[in-house]
Amino acid sequence: MAAQQKIRVLIVDDIDETRENIRRLLQFDQNIEVVGTANNGAEGIKQASLLKPDVIVMDINMPDMDGIAATEAIRNKVPYAQVIILSVQGDPSYMRRAMLAGARDFLTKPPSIDELTSAINRAGEMAIQEKGKVATAYATSSEGSQSGVEGSSTYGKVITIYSPKGGTGKTTIAVNLALSLLSNNQKVLLVDGSLQFGDTAVFVNEPVKNSLADLTPRVDDLDIDVINEALTQHSTSDLKILAAPPRPELAYQIDPEQFTKLITYLRKHFKYIVIDTNSYLTDVVQASLDFSDLIVLITTQDISSIKSANSFLSLMDATGISRGSILFIMNQFDKRIAITPERVGESLKLEVSVTIPFEERVVSSSINRGVPFILENKNLLISKAIFQLTDAIKDKLKALQEMAIED
Repeated sequence: MAAQQKIRVLIVDDIDETRENIRRLLQFDQNIEVVGTANNGAEGIKQASLLKPDVIVMDINMPDMDGIAATEAIRNKVPYAQVIILSVQGDPSYMRRAMLAGARDFLTKPPSIDELTSAINRAGEMAIQEKGKVATAYATSSEGSQSGVEGSSTYGKVITIYSPKGGTGKTTIAVNLALSLLSNNQKVLLVDGSLQFGDTAVFVNEPVKNSLADLTPRVDDLDIDVINEALTQHSTSDLKILAAPPRPELAYQIDPEQFTKLITYLRKHFKYIVIDTNSYLTDVVQASLDFSDLIVLITTQDISSIKSANSFLSLMDATGISRGSILFIMNQFDKRIAITPERVGESLKLEVSVTIPFEERVVSSSINRGVPFILENKNLLISKAIFQLTDAIKDKLKALQEMAIED
């Protein structure tokens, strides 16, 4: 750190006494200068935009907007600013969500003076490094494109495709959705989160040299070259794929915390990350659901599929994941069957936003040949439904972001 350069700190907490206690703790460190305070998340976003602090000390639980939502908004507005989350709970799910929102550190309340000042000093050094990266982001973007992954000062959106019932077409939807998101030169990554028997690469007829298992052990030492070595490039589009391990036993070597850190890193380089999953709630699948910006929940007209979707929604309610972050869709829709999307939506108290028609021959041929139907014929009803799903996802993500900023 340059001599005489102080770390500019913003404190965000809804309790006056806590803000003042933190300020007093920090006044003893000559490297730190408290430049402002805020009593809620929305005010924190405003102050961060105005003051441009190096570090924000952020409470996670606030009445108007939680610290995680405020962190994501601040990181989009002031990309180099480093956020330290404070929480009375050391819950790993909170930590995962905070990391994915862009937090630099996570401390349990009340932190000791040494713990807090050490964290701020580390974050301050990172902020200075990030300032340099942001300043040169546009100058280096073309170089990043040539190397395969382009850097970005904002965070991409994570979309997890999930169904608690097998056979609902998760992978088919994930692959075709990822390809449809490529419009307007948006960089898209398809991640195969079905670790034991994932086959997203098969669906696009691409051989796999490296996989998730090659990246997760190196999450603390990632760079563009390492990432590019592990990604599979689709030969007929710009889609990149991070494949599942080639052998089922390697799935057990992937730690959910490592997986979370990996996706956090990748969000800096892709506009959208689509995660395909299996039906069983493994630790990695649960981590994906926890940190996703949006969950696409799939059901079919099959009674057991609807029952499983209802059980999943009840589980999400119990674990605190808002139904507002779930986009409910019906796949393999057959008009001849009396179970309608409207009836299912009313029964489960969540609207079915998109229906994808049942076109068995199209889907089967597409999978067997490794040619996604959305690339082969955009005028098919099923292709049009995927584009409709894409629009619904973009609209939902935009609405969620606006709500987070306005609350």
